[in-house]
Amino acid sequence: MERLTAIARELGRLTVSGAPEGYDAYVVVEAAARSNGLVVFVGADDTHANAMCETVRFFAPNLKVHEFPAWDCLPYDRVSPRSDIESRRLATLASLAARGDDAGPALLVTTINALLQRVPPRDYVLQASFVAAAGQDVDVAGLTMFLARNGYVRTGTVREPGEQAVRGGIIDLWPPGEDEPLRLDFFGDRLETIRTFNAGTQLSHGTLNRITLLPASEAPLDSASISRFRTGYVARFGAV
Repeated sequence: MERLTAIARELGRLTVSGAPEGYDAYVVVEAAARSNGLVVFVGADDTHANAMCETVRFFAPNLKVHEFPAWDCLPYDRVSPRSDIESRRLATLASLAARGDDAGPALLVTTINALLQRVPPRDYVLQASFVAAAGQDVDVAGLTMFLARNGYVRTGTVREPGEQAVRGGIIDLWPPGEDEPLRLDFFGDRLETIRTFNAGTQLSHGTLNRITLLPASEAPLDSASISRFRTGYVARFGAV
């Protein structure tokens, strides 16, 4: 117990060796609880990070755990990262950006690859959100622009995080951090209801009073950002 207290009170980087696999999760949990702050665990790969998350939830089911995986593709690759990975990353970034100094114990589990990858500025994550409440007027044009600018892919049917579908006065979308997609039912500019629905059956089964939408992409997709990217890409790699 004295060693755990010493680990929790140590400032900066500390090397702890000799902890068997599984017990290292207990050490991390105790460090977060005794320091009453945020502890960062960096795993060698996704397998190690996932095992840490499962073990931590066994030792401390009430501890707030933020998962921050790496992309499953390379920057400038011809394919985008999986939508569920970007969803988890953006939800974690939003939680960390809004986290106060007195937020209590929490654990951030990530990997070496994710730690080395650049992320959006904190101010961008804090400002890039859209709040809507049931029973109130909503700027539908502004909401549609927000979805397009922040990486929501327009589809006929929403089945994965980061997708949106517009059908008259109904907007279906799946924001990052949500377990299920949302169905926004409008009457004119009035947001009548916010319902959750099953992505497989498309049937609604729950209601929400208020939502905060986050970007679906870590890269802003407004016209200025796209133009800046194209200019930088040509300067770096030449015309394609």
